[in-house]
Amino acid sequence: MSEKVKTRAGVVYPYLSSFAHLAKDRLSETVALGAAIDLDIAYCSSIRLRKINAAAFFGKGMQDTLRDIITRESIALLIVDADLSPIQQRNLEKGLNVKIIDRTALILEIFGERARTKEGSLQVELAHLTYQRSRLVRSWTHLERQRGGAGFLGGPGETQIELDRRIIDDKIVKIKKELEKIKQTRGLQRRSRQKVPYPIVALVGYTNAGKSTLFNYLTHADVFAKDLLFATLDTTMRRLVLPSKREVIFSDTVGFISDLPHELIMAFRATLEEVLEADIILQVIDASNPSHAKQRNNVLEVLHHLGLERIEHQKNYIEVYNKSDLLTQNNLKSSSHGLYISALSGAGIKELLEKIDAILSENHQEINLDIPAGDGKTLAWLYRNAEIISLKNQDDKVFIRARMSRENIAKLQGLKRNSE
Repeated sequence: MSEKVKTRAGVVYPYLSSFAHLAKDRLSETVALGAAIDLDIAYCSSIRLRKINAAAFFGKGMQDTLRDIITRESIALLIVDADLSPIQQRNLEKGLNVKIIDRTALILEIFGERARTKEGSLQVELAHLTYQRSRLVRSWTHLERQRGGAGFLGGPGETQIELDRRIIDDKIVKIKKELEKIKQTRGLQRRSRQKVPYPIVALVGYTNAGKSTLFNYLTHADVFAKDLLFATLDTTMRRLVLPSKREVIFSDTVGFISDLPHELIMAFRATLEEVLEADIILQVIDASNPSHAKQRNNVLEVLHHLGLERIEHQKNYIEVYNKSDLLTQNNLKSSSHGLYISALSGAGIKELLEKIDAILSENHQEINLDIPAGDGKTLAWLYRNAEIISLKNQDDKVFIRARMSRENIAKLQGLKRNSE
């Protein structure tokens, strides 16, 4: 079987002088994004602009330069790491005679390839349609093919763009209804978990920080984990027993990125609801990345947009600096919120689990109980919902010393009243 021929692509990051300090990191990130969808990056460069051209983003001189590069390197696709307006994109494609995509389109393309579940696919399609709807200044031959004769014909005088917009709007309405059903189902699942309840530890972090590798190490799961941007898109949840014997649910979520397109923040809000509901938020940071401080702040910024206020100052927030195996001893530090670990070697994992245990125990208190030996239902409930410190059988009683949350103490009292 012959190998798939990779598309030769070029990457340019245009910036104004005030953004010069971001140029190197941003260019390397965008090259990695292109590689994530198997493009052959034949050329990459940062381009300093005096001003942005309203019609085509780049002025005539820069277009001439880019045209020469495109011809010389046989580039079939040019990635412009900026937010291009529909007019700018159309004029650039005409001027350079090459397919152009901007940052939003590139990330949408990656998300489209990575989505595995029905919900993930629907969320990507919703984001894609929202993006495409603003670009109906262009010819949409694939919509014409999709239209067929299935009742999409408009009234007299309806233009092609109006027809296409109506098709997109109908699809958006349909997808939103399907997503709402999935959201309701997940809400029911969440409520059933709350009845148990298991605390939720949500893993968040910049894309490629090693969240899925850590998730797999902790839960012995088999989540796709590779050195790729956006390797994980769909939320995955697994149960884990902590050293205290307390059971928790770990939730692996989509990776974050700087300037995440607005369409995707909105589309993936439902996926990230698990973060909003989590008892502990664990941010995984690639300590080996020179830009890890910026990446940390980008994640916190997106979480802030989702409604989490100043989470970095809260007790239930832990920063985990992953890939410590790639650091020298001098680079290793510790803080009140931060721990250094390696999800590959397991270094620091014991300390991480103990910290999670300690945070969950802060709202817990020790109590002494005597349960009738025949009350299997209450004993089973205690094993599921409490940390058993000691247990002693005497006569027809079981004497237990346990640690549990105030909420569960109240529930236990309700159980005992019902059984009396």
